[in-house]
Amino acid sequence: MTGYSNLFSLKGKVALVTGAGSGLGLEFSRALASYGAEVICADQDASWAEEAAAASQQAGHRASPVKVDVSDVASVQSLADRVATSHGRVDILFNNAGIAAMPKRVHELSVEEWDRLIAINLRGVFLCTRAIIPIMLSGGGGSIVNIASIIGVVGHYPGFPMVGASYAAAKAGVIGFTRQTAVEYAKDNIRANAIAPGWHGGTRLAAKVKASLTAEAIARYESAIAAGTPMGRRGQPDELVGLAIYLASDASRFLTGQVIAHDGGWTAA
Repeated sequence: MTGYSNLFSLKGKVALVTGAGSGLGLEFSRALASYGAEVICADQDASWAEEAAAASQQAGHRASPVKVDVSDVASVQSLADRVATSHGRVDILFNNAGIAAMPKRVHELSVEEWDRLIAINLRGVFLCTRAIIPIMLSGGGGSIVNIASIIGVVGHYPGFPMVGASYAAAKAGVIGFTRQTAVEYAKDNIRANAIAPGWHGGTRLAAKVKASLTAEAIARYESAIAAGTPMGRRGQPDELVGLAIYLASDASRFLTGQVIAHDGGWTAA
């Protein structure tokens, strides 16, 4: 590579994004496409996957939708087999699929609520990574980007929307899994890093949560988030794009095993 103009280019690369149909996943899919990657938009909701693929193709290169349940072994393996056949390689994997927690304390959580969240937010990362790594190995390497959370790094007061022990445990697990994966595959030219977002708005999930709250509760939570964030506001999905492209591209080719908080200074305060 001569100069720096192509340092962030993803031309010729194939990217797989789970949870691509909304929020951060949709933003990642569009961004990856705009930087030249062919994007496979995977989501449990087939219509959302199709919307993401259409938006990604409009933003950049060829994109294709696929329905997947990241918590199901057979569904994930079917996805991997399909991608191996249709594209022959996967250079970039974004493990983004996830669900929100019930805002309950530990003694209030049911085993079913715990198991469901862990199955998608942690088991799903493992299953997708396990299925895609062999494709990366045969292709000479790749970059894995796992979406963790600052809630996997520091505790939050009970009652915050989307926050709970199951979510914290899953995201902390993603962080540990990311580091171990990075160490195990460093010599295979496979990098693994995690993004730990703070409080972000502008997503379907955030809108859904807000719709379930009273105006008073929303005002209380927004005030607490602003007070706890040195930058004084929520982040927006498009503000994660630069970091996502950096981790996906050769610009970060000597970076692996890292967890990067994208939180407006929350974890620094």
